[in-house]
Amino acid sequence: MIKHVVCHKYNDKNEALKIKPMLMDLVGKVPGLKNMEVGIDFMDTARAYHLVLIATFDDRAGLDVYADHPEHVKVKDYIHTVLESGISVDYEI
Repeated sequence: MIKHVVCHKYNDKNEALKIKPMLMDLVGKVPGLKNMEVGIDFMDTARAYHLVLIATFDDRAGLDVYADHPEHVKVKDYIHTVLESGISVDYEI
């Protein structure tokens, strides 16, 4: 099983409210995407990111499909227009 973890900081923290449903909507549309958990930060500290997503895949092939899937690319393209910074970690369990 693969976990894909991403943290975003946006130019406007309110973007997280718009992006969360966009990400959640990918479940059922992207083959291989088993689960998507999306959280919005409530602490609002200087070191905090605004949004975290944790996506689950059976294997690396599923993550590869997700990376290039047109529905994901549409969301990713929008995110890049409002993104200040982001980090990610992919790991196998």
